[in-house]
Amino acid sequence: MPAPVAHAAPSAQRDRVQGFIDPAPGNRQRWVIFIVGSLGFVLSMFYRVSTAIISPDLARELSLSSAQLGQLSAAFFYAFAANQIPLGLALDRFGVRRIMAVLAVLAVAGAVLFAATHSFAGLLLARVLLGIGMSGNLMVVLALLAAWFPVDRFAFLGGMVISIGTLGNMLAATPLALLAQSMGWRGTFYAFALVNAVLAAAFLLVVRDRPPGAQAPQPKSASSLFKGLSRLLGMYPYWAIAFSNFFRYGYFAALQGLWAGPFLIYGLGFSPVTAGNIILAMGLGYMVGLPLCGRISDRLLRSRKKVVLPTFIGFCLLVISIRFWGETVSFGLAWFTFFGLGFLAAPGQIMYAHIKELLPPDMTAQALTMTNIFPALGAATITHVLGLLIAADPASLTKPADFYTLWYVGGIGLAVTIILYSLVPDSQALRRGKT
Repeated sequence: MPAPVAHAAPSAQRDRVQGFIDPAPGNRQRWVIFIVGSLGFVLSMFYRVSTAIISPDLARELSLSSAQLGQLSAAFFYAFAANQIPLGLALDRFGVRRIMAVLAVLAVAGAVLFAATHSFAGLLLARVLLGIGMSGNLMVVLALLAAWFPVDRFAFLGGMVISIGTLGNMLAATPLALLAQSMGWRGTFYAFALVNAVLAAAFLLVVRDRPPGAQAPQPKSASSLFKGLSRLLGMYPYWAIAFSNFFRYGYFAALQGLWAGPFLIYGLGFSPVTAGNIILAMGLGYMVGLPLCGRISDRLLRSRKKVVLPTFIGFCLLVISIRFWGETVSFGLAWFTFFGLGFLAAPGQIMYAHIKELLPPDMTAQALTMTNIFPALGAATITHVLGLLIAADPASLTKPADFYTLWYVGGIGLAVTIILYSLVPDSQALRRGKT
């Protein structure tokens, strides 16, 4: 018999006392999985917002309009969203590692094509490949966390994954601006394609679908998968949380991934590097807000709704305040405001834990992927719609008033989100020790 792990007993005893079951007490492999999965999500976050800072270069080199820039940014999210339903079914049916191998190949191909192409159609196809290739990077990690960790660590660790992932947003801000200046945006994307391939290999090397000794779930039949899907689609909390994530993350990503750049550069007159520093503040606020609010939700308030709803309200009020900015805005005001946007948007991620805890464990993967359709779809739709509403040559946008649509759409959409989410019952998992 193998010797017992000496330090596992206190952890297991603590979890039993608190009413939570730890599926892998004392296991260090899960932390390696956590780190590698988090780094993979860094790439996803980089790719999804990487067009913001280089949009002036793309517009100039390829003669793109605002509407085309919007379509280009949105293409990633449309493809990402479209793949969520088949992704959830495939993960339940085939497991993590085989599916991620296929997605990694598509992602690397998309990055190489983006760097090599000289047409709008080529860029659009590259963004579609990147969207599909990155579509599993978050959901896979969340599903692995659910398999390897107890429930009272899920929101905090899930928040940490996304917090680490926001390094990708930061890479797509000032560092991307500097790299594009030094080696060109094409050379930068070739480099990221190589990094993508290395991380994919590391993922396949270290990741396992479940802890040692854990019983492998029986493959689900197509009828049972669709029965669970039907049940999910009949729940009001699912639709309210889905729409809340649609607009909460969709609007945040539309700003960070594209429209914050033109607003700061053309509307307020900041240089691309200075605008990158301000956009970086959004990622920093998101990074700080995720684990902090996840910890408050898990351990202090022991509630999902009591954390998410107040931050939604603050996000809405801050968006509305930008509508009243004049033509001269200090760097400090812009930096702290955009930091606040990121910080207040971040706790919406806790809604993944919220919907997971309203459903039985055997629906976790399906619930997470079905919920994850909507942030990606929201990012695509809102980015695209804003491009149509602000349809013009980007260089013709020269003052804050040219961007009022950004703040009107955000304020109204977030107000609707607040109303819908307020009617969702809070999760009781943290109060009753549910696994």
